[in-house]
Amino acid sequence: MTSAEDSFDFAIVGAGIAGASVAAEIAPDARVVLLEAEDTPGYHATGRSAAFWTETYGGLGIQPLTTASFDFLHAPPADFSERGFLTERGAIHIADADAEPALASFAAEFNDSGLPLHAIDRSEIEQRVPGIKPGWNKAISEPQCADIDVAALHQAYLSAARRRGVELRCGARVIGAKRDEVGWDIATARGDFRAGVIVNAAGAWADHVASLAGVDPVGIVPYRRTILQLRVDPAVPAALPLVIDALGRFYFKGESEGRIWLSPHDETATSPGDAAPEEIDIAVAIDRLQKAVDWRIEAVERKWAGLRSFAPDRLPVYGYDKRVEGFFWCAGQGGFGIQTAPAAAQLCKALIGDGNTEAVPSSIDPALYRPDRFR
Repeated sequence: MTSAEDSFDFAIVGAGIAGASVAAEIAPDARVVLLEAEDTPGYHATGRSAAFWTETYGGLGIQPLTTASFDFLHAPPADFSERGFLTERGAIHIADADAEPALASFAAEFNDSGLPLHAIDRSEIEQRVPGIKPGWNKAISEPQCADIDVAALHQAYLSAARRRGVELRCGARVIGAKRDEVGWDIATARGDFRAGVIVNAAGAWADHVASLAGVDPVGIVPYRRTILQLRVDPAVPAALPLVIDALGRFYFKGESEGRIWLSPHDETATSPGDAAPEEIDIAVAIDRLQKAVDWRIEAVERKWAGLRSFAPDRLPVYGYDKRVEGFFWCAGQGGFGIQTAPAAAQLCKALIGDGNTEAVPSSIDPALYRPDRFR
């Protein structure tokens, strides 16, 4: 028998950036519990993200969510955080001969977006990326790109949620859920809970949680992404821009003086779990970097991997399931879940409530993210 203390209006499964932000948004009007499977929130994806805010990432279907999140990330309300979460970085999308068609397609995609993108020539590329090798002659600058302080943003959302009455239960992996006429009985590794609505913010485990609740999965697949921290010579500046290969073979950015973060831009389909970097991906990343710059790699100081979960069309899934009452999807955020979190949480709050999205920016089309689009 579930006690009154363990009965809630909403049970949010997953306390990463998606679950934490939605919890903070809906808490003032409801009793909410955050059910986190791990001992620490954000262990698998949020806590391993080298996130940056870039309006082009994810394409035109994601850009409105990213753009609408800027003001909150740049200058959040005083009662949420005393400082912003963005640090100016700037990005350039570069191309060798093989990547020039991809760079042209990228430019065409955002041609009418109004974003401040502009082409730069070889001389400017050399100024911004000291040591760039011959052959990388074309690039597009994205000056508004910024780093995100992921840990601070996540903790701010968790703190706001706690202040607003949300109860966080770690180690509460969901092992079953059954609905009756008015709500859900949820079995977890930390006991049983009762809730009127389940919000599925379980990231890589989103389809698994749905199946446990008798809800049809929507096809969310987790992918492994590898990141390295390298010490290089000559000592590149910490303010080195985010450098993105137009063909998606790598990206890197300055981390501190003489150090960079590098990824082979890998997306390897995997099972939900504790992702670890593969030696082949580390070798591929270094090989691709050395084909682009003439820096000497002095050490691989850190290496890690995280999970990024995508729906089949690579757009997020926000909304109530149309077949099973009281089951809300907040999943499939890929690698853009952090940079879109403020706008996405506001959208989810509207959809979870009465469905009135008038307060959501008009540039955001909720229909793009409906769960039933796959059915």
